[in-house]
Amino acid sequence: MSILTLLFYAIALLIVASTVMAVTRRNMVHAVLYLVLSFFGTAMLFYLLGAPFLAALEIIIYAGAIMVLFLFLIMMIRLKKLPGMFFPVGQLLPAIFISAGFLTVSSMMVGRNPAGWAPMTAAQASPAAFGVYLFQTHWLAVEIASMLLLVALVGAYVLGRRVRGPSADVRKEAP
Repeated sequence: MSILTLLFYAIALLIVASTVMAVTRRNMVHAVLYLVLSFFGTAMLFYLLGAPFLAALEIIIYAGAIMVLFLFLIMMIRLKKLPGMFFPVGQLLPAIFISAGFLTVSSMMVGRNPAGWAPMTAAQASPAAFGVYLFQTHWLAVEIASMLLLVALVGAYVLGRRVRGPSADVRKEAP
């Protein structure tokens, strides 16, 4: 088993662990932070497989823009703060272990010996070729994903609106 295989399985395990933590958290901000860790792991996996452009897109689009959108929606819905510590120990320890695992794997990837690690040429593609492939072959999936994000944004706006009672100016006067 090569070091690339070990790194692949370590990254995959960290992605699954952080995604499970994101799904099981009651605090939505904590869930979003675990999801960001999952997206960074996915970017590391793309980089390991020889697709640095996809890794950069994963960080810029998902870990950056989409997560900012999710945090904005969480703030807009005005979720109530749960009582207790900011980070209970039961939630802090998994976060520390998963983050330490990502730090270890990413430092192994960055500190690798360039002479012994040739990039996987079969998985490399130029950004232009990737864009042409994506929008010629999978254009419908891209459009469906964008529509789902739009519907989710409108739904969050509707949920976040305050229900207002009748204002003081519209009151009916009693005869």
